[in-house]
Amino acid sequence: MLEMKNITKTFPGTVALNNVNFTLKKGEIVSLLGENGAGKTTLMKVLYGMIQPDSGEIYYKGQKVHMNKPLYAINMGICMVHQHFMLVPAFTVMENIIVGNEPKNGLFVDEKKSQENIKKLIEDFDFNIDPNIKVERLSVGEQQRVEILKALYRQAEVIILDEPTAVLTPHEVDALFIILKKLCEQGKSIVIITHKLKETMAIADRINVLRDGVMIHNNIGPKEVTIEKLSEMMVGRHVELGVKRRAKNITDICLEVKNLNIKEDNKYKIKDINFQIRKGEILGIAGIEGNGQTQLLEALTGLRVPDTMELILNGKQVSGDVSNFLRSGIGHIPEDRLSMGLVSEMSVKDNLILGYHRESNFTNKGILLNKKILDYANKSKESYLIKTPTVDTTVKSLSGGNQQKIIIARTFSHDPDLIIAAHPTRGVDVGAMEYIHTKLLDLRDEGKAVLLISADLDEVRALSDRILVLYEGEIVSESMPEEYTEVQLGLLMTGSSIDSTKGEGK
Repeated sequence: MLEMKNITKTFPGTVALNNVNFTLKKGEIVSLLGENGAGKTTLMKVLYGMIQPDSGEIYYKGQKVHMNKPLYAINMGICMVHQHFMLVPAFTVMENIIVGNEPKNGLFVDEKKSQENIKKLIEDFDFNIDPNIKVERLSVGEQQRVEILKALYRQAEVIILDEPTAVLTPHEVDALFIILKKLCEQGKSIVIITHKLKETMAIADRINVLRDGVMIHNNIGPKEVTIEKLSEMMVGRHVELGVKRRAKNITDICLEVKNLNIKEDNKYKIKDINFQIRKGEILGIAGIEGNGQTQLLEALTGLRVPDTMELILNGKQVSGDVSNFLRSGIGHIPEDRLSMGLVSEMSVKDNLILGYHRESNFTNKGILLNKKILDYANKSKESYLIKTPTVDTTVKSLSGGNQQKIIIARTFSHDPDLIIAAHPTRGVDVGAMEYIHTKLLDLRDEGKAVLLISADLDEVRALSDRILVLYEGEIVSESMPEEYTEVQLGLLMTGSSIDSTKGEGK
């Protein structure tokens, strides 16, 4: 179906792709694995026409093609579903699907024909979505189906999925995989870029592994390899997967949150939240995105003033703006590193002091102490294994895992009493994930309190000493990690109840 030959692409100071060969057969699912910065997304962006290679050839259905822009790829039958969905929340499902490719009736959009075509697609693939509902009212899993519908509507024969399960519950992942297998049965070919090895083993017909821009394996059968072996291929060394180390010294209460309520448009986004975290403990909050996590994070870090809340840290009440919360000893790993945690146009050095740049370590009478900042940045680069040519390199040129390490370094190096970690390993590879998990556990064992908010149930269950489930802004369950299976926790996250024997969801 598709062949990419000797694809090479260099960026300043980096060889992103080095003579890479890639093939895709009709009706198969290929998983493309690799560390952050290995070249996976770059390779697929070359195929999709978003990036032009320095050299190499692409053959589609036996014909040599030049993908000079995405529209050309789409017209050829190649579509890409990006990790961050390209949907307009205020538009309906139908409007999102047809935009840019509207069937016309004279000067006007032929809405009747659009409805018929989209309803047939929805029925053919059992998507169970109302084409007239606005996208803003859909769950994350449903929004992803809309993205897939967009590709099918454009008669895609090759579908590229970039981190398709990053924000899905286990149930939504299972539903997605059923859809993907059905697509393959109908002759579609699928490429999945992912970091989740367990899911790769479950869905892929063939596995390709990129490392440092080189395709080191391109024909691995899932039955021929273990998850541990795959992680070694990706990183080049043994990786400790699912680091588990239970707390041994949980002591006094560090954080107490009382009567937290947040309303938006006369509707509760957070309702009657009360909890405590002790020193030496990781409290995990599991939940599907959109159930109040963002509002909770904003309240606990000073980014928003809630309707009601009493926040007590080490016996003292904390209020005010973000700088007050930072000074009181609350460190924050934000849920979206690029929009909330980093300024991508600024250097690694400058990003490492963001939020703390007025401290006496870094400034004197309003003048930045450049020598001290440079020393601090270089030490952080070494201590936190940030892969960057220099600390003056702009953050936008680094991989997602290294961008995340900058935030980790900035937060941890200021010795906070409480760390609020939101999706700390989203979009990072197994090597960076192992590193971040170990750092969080080390801080907990030093007596710090950690609040972990994540949609990744493997992460929540591996790291947490206690788990709360958040659904529609309320805490619906409190348990120890061993009390519920991943499936049962997933049910609680979707509002289902678990019977008294902790059996099936009702």
